[in-house]
Amino acid sequence: MTALPKTVRTQAYIDGRFVNAIDGATFDAVAPATGHVIATVAACGTADVDRAVAAARSAFDAGTWSAISPAERKGVLLRFADLIEAHAEELALTEAIDAGKPITDCRDFDVPDVLNTLRWYAESADKVFGKTSPTGSDHLGLIVREPVGVVGAVLPWNFPMAMLAWKIGPALATGNSLVIKPPELASLTTLRLAELATESGVPDGVFNVIPGLGHVTGKALGLHPDVDMVTFTGSTEVGREFLRYSAESNLKGIVLECGGKSPQIVMADTRDHLELVAADLAEAAFWNAGQNCSAGSRILVHRSIKDDFVAALAVEAEKRTVGDPTDAATSIGPLIEPAALERVLAYVEQAKADGARVVTGGSRLHPESGGYFTGATVIDDVEPEMTVAREEIFGPVVSVLAFDDIEEALRLANDTSYGLAATVWSNDINVALRTARAVRAGTVAVNGYSEGDITTPFGGYKMSGFGGRDNGIEALEQYTELKTIWITLR
Repeated sequence: MTALPKTVRTQAYIDGRFVNAIDGATFDAVAPATGHVIATVAACGTADVDRAVAAARSAFDAGTWSAISPAERKGVLLRFADLIEAHAEELALTEAIDAGKPITDCRDFDVPDVLNTLRWYAESADKVFGKTSPTGSDHLGLIVREPVGVVGAVLPWNFPMAMLAWKIGPALATGNSLVIKPPELASLTTLRLAELATESGVPDGVFNVIPGLGHVTGKALGLHPDVDMVTFTGSTEVGREFLRYSAESNLKGIVLECGGKSPQIVMADTRDHLELVAADLAEAAFWNAGQNCSAGSRILVHRSIKDDFVAALAVEAEKRTVGDPTDAATSIGPLIEPAALERVLAYVEQAKADGARVVTGGSRLHPESGGYFTGATVIDDVEPEMTVAREEIFGPVVSVLAFDDIEEALRLANDTSYGLAATVWSNDINVALRTARAVRAGTVAVNGYSEGDITTPFGGYKMSGFGGRDNGIEALEQYTELKTIWITLR
C-alpha cells in the first residue's frame, strides 16, 4: 500500500504545539486494508486532558479568539479553508490509509465537504444577529448570543475530517475554544488539521487535539468540570455515557448524534424506473462500506415490485469493486477493524439462520491482504422481527422487507428505536410528502437518498439524537449561550 505522507504527526496538539502524552503512553494506528501498524500515536490520559482544557480555558478567557470581531474570525477561517485546499491530496491520502476510505471518496466528498463547511460557517460568523424584545418605553431588552466557552468534541472514525468540520465550523465561528478527541481508529487527519489551523492564524490554545482511547481520554473529557459542553458523534451506547458524565460532573451541555436504522420506502408506482431507484438505494446502503449512521440499511418495498427490485439491487451491489482504498477504482474499502468484520459477517449468518436469503455478498474478501474486507450484501425475505432488520450493522449489508400498503410501510418504518434518516421513492407527490411527514426521522429525503446539505440541520429523533443539530444556522445555537440584557431607561 502507498505510504503515509511525511507531514503526518502523531503527538497530541496542545496550546499550539505538538507534545507527547505526559506519561509517554502511545497506541498503534493500524491500516484497515492490511492490518499493519502504520503509526504510533500519543495516548492522552487524564493529566493531558487537564492541560488541554486549561489551555483552552486560558485562551478563551484571554479573548484572543472569543473577543475578537466576528469579521476577524471569518478571515482566519477562510484562510484555514484555503490551507486545507492547498493540502487536499495529502489529507485525502492520509484519510484513505488511516480510515480505509476509498481515495476517490476522500478526494471528491470528504475534503470538499470540509472546505464547504468551514467557508459556510466563516461567512456566517458576522451575519448572525441578536434581537430586541418588545418592551415599553421605559425599558430596552437585548437578547444576545455569547460563545459557550470550552467545547469538547468527540469524533467518529467513519468520516474523521468531515465530522470534524461539522463541529469546528460553527464552534469556531461563534468564538469558542476547542478540545478535540479524535477517533482512536483514525486520528491522523485531525492532528494535521490542528497544525494547519495554527498556521492559518487560529490562536494558540483555541484548537487542541488529544488522541487516545475512548474509555480513558473521552471519559476524562466528558467528566471534566471546566468543559462547558461536549458534542459527540458515534454509537448510541457511548452517547449514553456522555449523558452520565454530564450528570456526574458540572451538568455540561451534551449534543449527541448517534446511530440509525434508516428505512428506505419504495412505492409501487416506481415500477417503471426500478433501475434508477436501485442504483440510488445501493449508494445509500453501501457508501463508505455501509459505515454511516444514516446508511439506508432497511429497504421497504411494495410487494408487487419487490422481486424485480431485489434483482436490480443485486446487479448494483455486484458492480462495486472491493479493494485497496488508495486505488481510484475501489468503491468499497475495508471495514475499520477486525471486530467490525466479525460483527458484520455474524449478522449475515444470523439472518440466514432466521430464514432470510442472502442474494449476493456476505463473505470475507481478500483475506490474503490482511485487511478487513467484505462485499456489498443484499438480504431478501427479511421479516420485521429479525435481528438484521432491527439492529444497526454498520457494514455493507442491506435488508429488503415487503409491504402491502402505505399504512404497513409506515408501521415498519417507525418500528425502531432510532430516527435519524429515511428516504421515500414515489411518483405521486401527495404520497411522497404525506409519507415523509409521517416517518419519525430527522431527515427524510424524497426521490433520492440524501442527508441534505450545509444549509439544512442534520440530526435525529428518539435514540438517534439529543440536544441539537449539526449543519445549518441551527448548529450555531448549540455553541452559544443565550443572554438577556435588560436596560431600564432613566
